[in-house]
Amino acid sequence: MSDDNKLIIVDETTLKDKIYTIRGQQVMLDFDLAEIYGYETKNFNRQVKNNIERFEGEDFMFRLTKEEFDNLRCRNFTSSWGGSRYLPYAFTEQGIYLLMTVLKGELAIKQSRTLVRLFKSMKDYLIENQPLLTQKNYFALVDKVEKNTQRIEAMQENMVTKAELSDIMKLFDQGLGNEEILILDGKPFKADEAYQKIYRSAKSKLLIVDDYIGTKTLHHLAHSKKNVKITVISDNAARPRLNLAEYNDFVTENPGRTITFLQSLHRAHDRYIVLDEGTKDMKVYHCGASSKDAGNRITTITRIMDIDDYKATIKALLGNPALVLR
Repeated sequence: MSDDNKLIIVDETTLKDKIYTIRGQQVMLDFDLAEIYGYETKNFNRQVKNNIERFEGEDFMFRLTKEEFDNLRCRNFTSSWGGSRYLPYAFTEQGIYLLMTVLKGELAIKQSRTLVRLFKSMKDYLIENQPLLTQKNYFALVDKVEKNTQRIEAMQENMVTKAELSDIMKLFDQGLGNEEILILDGKPFKADEAYQKIYRSAKSKLLIVDDYIGTKTLHHLAHSKKNVKITVISDNAARPRLNLAEYNDFVTENPGRTITFLQSLHRAHDRYIVLDEGTKDMKVYHCGASSKDAGNRITTITRIMDIDDYKATIKALLGNPALVLR
């Protein structure tokens, strides 16, 4: 959480003064961002290091070299620059969006909202001043801002708010153990209910990509709509493996429901749920664990908002050979 409640007013002038061009990218430095969010710089960087896997790659964050820092410091004479004894981290625009999912507390949320509004105003400015730009540059800028806006919206949807955390605590108050809780798009559920909620929302097609399946997988699938076409892509690597007798019991207990089983051919490391593949309602979820393990450990299911890169891969998987249960 923030070190104090002092609010730094964030406006276009403030941002302009704190944005620098380094390595061909516009960036903000850690001590400036720490000030905006009300942190001491060391505590700000500690929050980032605790979530360092999110910032891997120079398109999100990188450390300045001594030469880069000295060149910038020569052009800036504020006390914050003069007192720095370390090489600061630079955050790109995408890295700053990620900070919004890492920094917690009322001040952090308030400042993040302000930044979101400022980024939106950039798009509005471009539209109002289109005649001042060449058509090529205009569409390039609008496309970039639109994509960044979508990223912010997706991140905000997956942020766990204070109210949502209180919902998690209510689950504990009900006597549930840690292993029974699953986080679905930032909201807590009993693990079995989370999978069933997703499967029930499929309108015409339900696709599971998971190398580890079992009877609990079938139990969850039984909660899908009866007219939904179910496909499971798996190498059935769990021990013990799902067998033909267990599947036949599923068919007997759920008249009219059948499942098409295909091999994954070791092509999928992670687990995915795909709803209504090939339609305008298509959705893709990334699962932190196999559904057969639901309730054994805490895990998370997150909806993937940008699914274009997944469509071709999913279509290719649907062409895999049949998986034969024995």
